[in-house]
Amino acid sequence: MKLEFHHINFVSKDVDGMHDFYTQVLGLDDIPQDNFPRTQATENSGFNGKIRFATDGYMQMHLAERALDVAFKNGQVINPVDRGHIAFRTDDLAAFLKILDANGIPYSDYGTAFAKEWHQVFFQDPEGNVIEVHLQVG
Repeated sequence: MKLEFHHINFVSKDVDGMHDFYTQVLGLDDIPQDNFPRTQATENSGFNGKIRFATDGYMQMHLAERALDVAFKNGQVINPVDRGHIAFRTDDLAAFLKILDANGIPYSDYGTAFAKEWHQVFFQDPEGNVIEVHLQVG
């Protein structure tokens, strides 16, 4: 099983302003939203908030609209768009979940509720910072 840094997610009330800051001031490149097919949000699943993407060519920044009700709406405990999160990609999600289980670390398995091509799981480090681990499925 391999983990690699994938993205940092910051949340904001002004996603476009954040995107402008990272692309115009810091010079990151825009990533077109079409590169991230989203799952259609419903009343009980998903996330329909605004989201923009930027990159330095290696790491990505995901800039998402803050939504305090996402965990409740999806029947989960951990909300990845309350304070933001860091994300890793894995090549074996089942093996990684065994590590979390063996260490008694609870997690919220969102499956593909947010992204059609990523199976996403969220958990917290000892300080309460949210971490995502996802497997590309598409």
